Amino acid sequence: MQKEEIGLILDNQRKFFATGKTLDVKYRLEILKKLRSLIMNHEQELKDALYKDFHKPGFEVLGTESRFVVAELNIIIRKLRKWSGKKRVRTSLVNFIAGSYILPQPYGQVLILSPWNYPFQLSIVPAMSALAAGNCVVLKVSQKAVNTGEVISKILSHFPKELIALIRGEHSLSDYLLNYTFDYIFFTGSTTVGKKVMTKAAENLTPVSLELGGKNPCVVAADAKLDYAARRIASGKFINAGQTCVAPDYLLIDAKVKDRFLELIVNEIKLFYGKDPAYSEDYCYMINSGKTTRMESFMKNGKIISGGNTNTEKCYVAPTIITDVKPDDPVMQEEIFGPILPVITFTEFSEIYSIINRHPKSLSAYIFTRSKKLANEFLSRTQSGSAAINDTVMQIASPNLPFGGIGPSGMGRYHGRKSFETFSNMRSVMEKSNLVDIFVRYPPYTKFKENIMKLLMR
Repeated sequence: MQKEEIGLILDNQRKFFATGKTLDVKYRLEILKKLRSLIMNHEQELKDALYKDFHKPGFEVLGTESRFVVAELNIIIRKLRKWSGKKRVRTSLVNFIAGSYILPQPYGQVLILSPWNYPFQLSIVPAMSALAAGNCVVLKVSQKAVNTGEVISKILSHFPKELIALIRGEHSLSDYLLNYTFDYIFFTGSTTVGKKVMTKAAENLTPVSLELGGKNPCVVAADAKLDYAARRIASGKFINAGQTCVAPDYLLIDAKVKDRFLELIVNEIKLFYGKDPAYSEDYCYMINSGKTTRMESFMKNGKIISGGNTNTEKCYVAPTIITDVKPDDPVMQEEIFGPILPVITFTEFSEIYSIINRHPKSLSAYIFTRSKKLANEFLSRTQSGSAAINDTVMQIASPNLPFGGIGPSGMGRYHGRKSFETFSNMRSVMEKSNLVDIFVRYPPYTKFKENIMKLLMR
């Protein structure tokens, strides 16, 4: 798509939004229901596309892409009329007689910059949420997942570009779009690019949501139910070949249970993917050879006890566990974003906090323990966008838990109702009665009026 064409689309969107058509909740519901039907009709194509892009298993497509999106869509469709209405709130005594309410209204024109790791879910969920709130949308998808981009293009071709426009192409197009004045920007990707997005948004004081990442710690305490912990950590780490922003990034494990736990998790990997995951139809590959090479660079320190095999041509990296890792090793210096799990041992539980706090605040944090006291201590002494006790990753699947980061791992929340609110200006409105006009608020001020004000503002 040429930049001149993009400019025309952006201008036409502005004009379309100005007509007020997207303010009609009935119109929004028609769009969302049509989108749901189109997703279901193209689900097999989506499976095929994601397999071509990075060998993604059909089960994972359902659970993390197509049906994940449809489940969120169903909630929005069911609740949209309620969410779009006025929400009455109490009025302070000082504003007697008046009524107060919060009225959601769309921002206007929204730019969504989506990543490649979950190319369908992380494009469509924010896009449909912005549409539900009454916005017009410009969706720029990653060029890395080419085949999935084709399916998204087919689906969105059924909607007018004045409402939602799909942009595909190189990073230069993202830069071009960021020079345009949008009413809201929603970005999912790396912290490095997130800083650039925020810098450009600041030029026009455009509000942003940044869904980023980080080194998510995963702690296994001595009292953890080890078989469950091994299974749930292996699942959360190696789904999508570790290319998940909320995946456990590194493991902190009590020395007393380390050996037993490692036996269990190595066995779980074999149960999941067989003796050689390279031949498993249930295991995903890396998105490209460059990401594969990056994973290889992380395997030079520590002791590999499982996996370690790679195939750059096929973009394959085996599920890999590395022990004897030191906090200063390269694998601990940045988010891994791949199927490598470094393991660090501790003897006293208090040691974990010094290791965790070496890194910026993460998107997620995990602990496996049967002790509520220990879990609560962990939650109070660590900071992350989300957390889970005795599980990994699955917190993102709950529409009632707003998802997002903190500090360097992001800002803003979405999923469920929070998605609608993120893309809405939650406008505060007060309606004042004309029955009376309280004289106390007006000059000239007297001691009597001061005493009345103190009484009203208690």
